Amino acid sequence: MELMLPALAAVLVAAGIYLVLSRALIRLILGLSLISYGVNLGILLAGAGVRQDAPPLLTVAGPYNDPLPQALILTAIVIGFGTTALLLVLSMRAYQATGTDHVQELTERPDPVTPPVLVADPERPSVSPEIGPAGDEEAMGS
Repeated sequence: MELMLPALAAVLVAAGIYLVLSRALIRLILGLSLISYGVNLGILLAGAGVRQDAPPLLTVAGPYNDPLPQALILTAIVIGFGTTALLLVLSMRAYQATGTDHVQELTERPDPVTPPVLVADPERPSVSPEIGPAGDEEAMGS
């Protein structure tokens, strides 16, 4: 039973490294998440350590564990969720723009060309992009 949690942490990190080495963006993101979960479990196991007596100013009976590793892991979990969500949104947008999710193809493919921005005419300001310039109301049927 003592070796089960360190073995689980090692399996999580190993699976994460395997997924990071693949070519798809989604697998890369899942691999990074698995690595962070394995590291969090390793920090928790290292922070448990040996049982200690109560702190000097507390008169609580029983063993005492340091709460600092648990606080660090909680912070790492929250930050990990945020970065995973950001990476998923960025990978989805990259797939929409390029049509592929393979990392090698993304690096070799040129950036998508954006249409040129028309220069605004200060003499004839536009009302909205749907209506067009202010002088074209007759064409719209108004």
